[in-house]
Amino acid sequence: MIKVSILYPNSPDARFDVDYYATRHMPMVKNLLGACCTGFQVDIAMPDHAADAPAPYIAMGHLLCDSLTAFQTAFAPHAETIMADIANYTNLTPQLQFSTVLV
Repeated sequence: MIKVSILYPNSPDARFDVDYYATRHMPMVKNLLGACCTGFQVDIAMPDHAADAPAPYIAMGHLLCDSLTAFQTAFAPHAETIMADIANYTNLTPQLQFSTVLV
């Protein structure tokens, strides 16, 4: 199993609609990916009061998929739709990380 993490770097001018991301965008992505996506998660940053500094990422989305190949195959036909939806919830450019899930 792999995890596709979508990271949204925090910045002073960041716009991020948490409700849209959690209730519309990520469910849409899971639906478009079909059976290869076994679940998703949305994380929203908490302020670091001890450091008196903003979190490095304003939000993160995670997709659990059977394999990297399965993800790539399922994502490719829907890439344009998924990427076009980003403007509906943020002005940030997401960063991707692919990870092997060990436990």
